[in-house]
Amino acid sequence: MQGLRAVAVALVVVYHVWLGRVSGGVDVFFLLSGFLVTGQLVRAAVRGRVEFVPLWGRMIRRLFPAALTVLVVLIAVCMLVLPENRWFQTVREVVAAALYLENWQLVSDAADYFNQPNEASVVQHFWSLSIQGQFYLVWPILAVVVVWIGRRIGWGVRRSVAGLSAAVFVGSLAFSVVLTAANQPLAYFHSLTRAWEFALGGLLALAVDAVVLPRRLRVVLGWLGLVGLVACGLVLQVGTVFPGYLALWPTLCAAAIIAAGTTGSRVGADRLLAARPLRYLGDLSYSLYLWHWPVLVLYLVVRGREEVGIAGGLFVIALSVLLSVATYHGVEAPVRRSGIGVARPWGAYRFGVALLVPVLVAAGGWQVVSDRKAASYELLVDDPDHPGALARTPDFEYWGSEDATIVPPMVSLPDDFAPHPDSVCRASTRNRELEACTGPSSDTPTKRIVVVGDSHMQQYLAPLTQLAEHHDWQIVSMLKGACPFSVDADAMPGDAACIKWNADAAAEIISLNPDLVLANGTRDVRAGLTEDTPAGFVAQWRKLESAGIRVVAVRDNPRFGFGPSACLVSHGMDPASCSTPRAEVLPEEPPYQRIPDLPSNVAFADFSDYFCEPELCPPVIGNVHVYLDDNHVSATFMATMAPIVEAELLALFGE
Repeated sequence: MQGLRAVAVALVVVYHVWLGRVSGGVDVFFLLSGFLVTGQLVRAAVRGRVEFVPLWGRMIRRLFPAALTVLVVLIAVCMLVLPENRWFQTVREVVAAALYLENWQLVSDAADYFNQPNEASVVQHFWSLSIQGQFYLVWPILAVVVVWIGRRIGWGVRRSVAGLSAAVFVGSLAFSVVLTAANQPLAYFHSLTRAWEFALGGLLALAVDAVVLPRRLRVVLGWLGLVGLVACGLVLQVGTVFPGYLALWPTLCAAAIIAAGTTGSRVGADRLLAARPLRYLGDLSYSLYLWHWPVLVLYLVVRGREEVGIAGGLFVIALSVLLSVATYHGVEAPVRRSGIGVARPWGAYRFGVALLVPVLVAAGGWQVVSDRKAASYELLVDDPDHPGALARTPDFEYWGSEDATIVPPMVSLPDDFAPHPDSVCRASTRNRELEACTGPSSDTPTKRIVVVGDSHMQQYLAPLTQLAEHHDWQIVSMLKGACPFSVDADAMPGDAACIKWNADAAAEIISLNPDLVLANGTRDVRAGLTEDTPAGFVAQWRKLESAGIRVVAVRDNPRFGFGPSACLVSHGMDPASCSTPRAEVLPEEPPYQRIPDLPSNVAFADFSDYFCEPELCPPVIGNVHVYLDDNHVSATFMATMAPIVEAELLALFGE
């Protein structure tokens, strides 16, 4: 068993570090957990009863010491070397990891369009440990309930647990296949898409004692399982296709190795797996898993790289092993040999709380420091030190300080996205996913403006909110991430939900009959001059033309293959190192100028000269970060565009 764990961990480390893949190692761990825990539960139930307090106490002694030690160390190290723009995300995930909820934190990020740019955190790998901890909590309770029910209907312990395992296996695997096809990032971290792997381990635990296989068959099974396990990480891009049915590959391979057992043959795979080095690596496996990912992430951060390379990979593996040896012999083994929670089972719980508190206190302190840094600057109207977009206006003269800082602070930059203003939101009767949010205004606003489209239109809520308060305009927003206003799903072709949302949004706008609609005018402004005005945009404008509604189609801002602001941190805050030639991303002629017979109700707004200089698109303009990630403009910078947007709209209104 130790040998199998060692091979799984070795695969995880090698594929993470050298090949950039995630092997089926965690799936093997899930199967092994189900195999071991189900076997313990069945044996305890057959003897008479399952003792929950000692059972969970042993798990606390086994899991908490090393994991929480690693988290405390990482908090200290990350405060020193991790860029401030990653602090808030990391604090959230450290707390989630300590509470065994990291997978649900990642589910939240995967389901939230505006969190998708988040970079991999140093504790992201705790997602699998979180699912494992949740299984350890829930599975014994389910097993005891099912055994109790089974006894009432005349079923034995094994039959009851087998029925539970089979039901969970079938239901969870079906859910996993469906959700993986519909939303793979969400499925990857979802607890219920992984439950079948634990259940498969449970079925295996019940089967190994009941079925005796010939020795030769077991030798073949052992090698087939081992070779298949190694091949899995080499063949599959696990991070983009798992869990689904493809996760059956590593789990069935591991099941074959377990079913083969100890063959006693000189040519059996078990002889290799039982070798002393692999047994020792198996002892280190838990600590090695805890350390290898943060060491890799921090190595890339410190070196300012995106790829680790062979030499770097060897360094990461070596350091991970050294830290694992220290953690195993200095933390894991001593706690396991101690008498904590043995004579007094509740002692393990007090011990667990004592370990958990320092992590939460340290994370809370880090949060306080982060909050103070984030609150160190608030954009003021006519701030001479931070003109932002106004620095690109004709005849601009800078009157601010020569040593003015760049704002917003890096720590708050990832969250510096234009929020919905204080508003009342209502779901459309046509489509529950379509919300129309109406900003505060008087009962008789002077103008009603609808902002519709994707997140790049949401950016304009920052200046519009200021203008609405000044001019008594009513702002109605209808926004859906990755779904620009079109008759098609241009960002994600074939997305039926986006197509329906757009059709319902058009109908909703026509019923509102606003004075003006702000919508996407172009999309995909990237290196290679890929900017486009899709035919679906034009068709949508034509619908509003028939209703007599004016449209302002806004030219999109550039998108990059990197985060300009994050690049600044890696290059000593040198804007020149992180600027992109304007000619590489922005065509001189916008694509809509080449479209014949444009609807008569459309006017175009091109703010490119405020996002870019004549030759370059820099990460900072007027001492303000332009971008919060690789394509979204910061709310602080957009707020500095209020006078520019105001002039554009007033000209359209003839005022």
